[in-house]
Amino acid sequence: MDIDKLFKVPKYPVGGVKRKMPDNPTPEMLKRMRMDIEPDDTAVVGTTNGSHKDKGESRAAAVHDETGEDVSDNFAPGGDADYFAEEDEEGRFFGGGLTAEQKEILNIFDNASGDAQYMEDLSATGIRKLLLKLERTVNKNQEQRSKYPDDPTKFIESEADLDSSIKSLLPLAQVPATAYPELIRSNTVGLLVGLLSHENADIVIDVVEVFHELTDEDAGGEDADEEDSQSNSEALKSLVEALLENSILDLLVENLQRLNEDEESDRQGVFHMLGTFENLLSFNPSLATQLVSKTNFLPWVLGRIQAKRFDENRAYAAEILSILLQDNQNNRQALGKTDGIEVLLKVLSHYRKRDPADADETEFMENVFDSLCSALGEPSNKELFIQAEGPDLMVLMMKEKLQSCSRAIKTLDFAMSGSSGTRSCEAFIEALGLKTLFSIFMGKGAKKKNSTSVLPASEDTSHILGIISSLFSNIASETPERIRLLAKFVENGYEKVDRLLEIRDNARTRLRATEKQIEAQKKELIEAGEETDPEEEASWYLQRLEGGLYTLQSVDYVLGWVAMEDDGIRAHLSKMMDRKNQSLRDIVQTLKIYMENMDEEGSGDGSSQTVILQGLIEALNVN
Repeated sequence: MDIDKLFKVPKYPVGGVKRKMPDNPTPEMLKRMRMDIEPDDTAVVGTTNGSHKDKGESRAAAVHDETGEDVSDNFAPGGDADYFAEEDEEGRFFGGGLTAEQKEILNIFDNASGDAQYMEDLSATGIRKLLLKLERTVNKNQEQRSKYPDDPTKFIESEADLDSSIKSLLPLAQVPATAYPELIRSNTVGLLVGLLSHENADIVIDVVEVFHELTDEDAGGEDADEEDSQSNSEALKSLVEALLENSILDLLVENLQRLNEDEESDRQGVFHMLGTFENLLSFNPSLATQLVSKTNFLPWVLGRIQAKRFDENRAYAAEILSILLQDNQNNRQALGKTDGIEVLLKVLSHYRKRDPADADETEFMENVFDSLCSALGEPSNKELFIQAEGPDLMVLMMKEKLQSCSRAIKTLDFAMSGSSGTRSCEAFIEALGLKTLFSIFMGKGAKKKNSTSVLPASEDTSHILGIISSLFSNIASETPERIRLLAKFVENGYEKVDRLLEIRDNARTRLRATEKQIEAQKKELIEAGEETDPEEEASWYLQRLEGGLYTLQSVDYVLGWVAMEDDGIRAHLSKMMDRKNQSLRDIVQTLKIYMENMDEEGSGDGSSQTVILQGLIEALNVN
């Protein structure tokens, strides 16, 4: 091994004769040495920077080896003349160790940090400066665009300045109580909304991003104290009102149709627009009706959720749609008139034989199901649901027992509920849904432990009971459909009745624990010398419903029907309840409580739930 090849010899001998200074040179000696240097024998390796201009011209130094060869050319990395020559005011040398390229990069960061410091000035005065700068930039850009409409090179610089000025408003969301009144007072809100019609889509996207940030309900920080939170909320309210006065909803929807999501920047713009819609709806839910009735947003969002490729914006569009339909009768009816029911079923059909790929797509699927369930609150949409073969699709999903299975059960519960759900109940039975429904109800087809069938999830159980209740309420007596339904409770030794009793026992156990909690709350009120009022009684009833009473009522409603219509079921039910020291009287008591707390919505024609409950109580022959 050649050691010399591993360790290169330096260019000049280590022991070479060089110009040396004494340990403590005098100023005169330094001056004389500088004058001795010949211009041709030097290699400039340093100049003073701008802050040292009072020190005169650049200083130089040279290094020579024994042969007189100048080796300073390659001594500084990158040939940077400033690499070594950094001096303080007294002429002392400090080696920075940076190349010209590195220094340029640092200068860029220094300038950026200077801008950041300026941006951090979020006082009223600093905010006014920002807004004034924006106004001037907008005017300059408009002027140059008007003057040189066919020559973008003439206004491209002002467009870049405008882009920067708009983005500089993003930090204003940190101080809404201070910034938002200034935005309104200076009419910057109108100026920004006007920019939504700008010819450059990138400028529009910048404005939308600012709106998305400023209208966030957490603007001002989540950790703000109560007083600051109140001030921030009032400022946000004023800003939203100002935006609505400037017709922001219409302009945002127009830009949704303008952007091309194949481009990354446009895709981000759509995301910020949807975020702005969500913020506005969160602040003022009544805007949902205006957004659907006054703009073309509903057709756009229905088209967007049908995209073949799943992405973040498609998921966001489904979420906004579910918000628009929630507790809004007008929007539900509008959905039906724009073929929305068929669109929703078409989107959901993709999950009949496959599960969503990830959590985001699962959330998308659930939002579409939620939208469909909300829409089925309207009788007219239930009819459209049948025409689009919705019950058939839901039954197929239940058979596959994938993630969509639970949502399909929930959807059928909504479609079949109430007197308007009669046709959905008939369509469900025609689609052979009874076999699939009771298979899930009995836990068949699921993984079993210790050879014992397992109960379906509690939410599924609740919706299955809702479906069975609707079937008994809506299917006419003595019809083939009614006979098929009742036969399900007779077959296999009344196993469905036994399953109902099992669910009933679980619900009673939960309800007893809830009753203990309520008694403890009542005791605290008595000890405090306070009296209960109707609001507290209503609150306790809701607590009981969540704590098992709702399930108990649903089970006893079904048991009441089967016991009334079939003597064999009634005898089996009485025998099984007697083993646990219970009787049909307990079912009747549950039905009475159910009837007393039910809101009367019937028309007096015998179809109301109250009339049905009264008939069940009388038919069980228990006073």
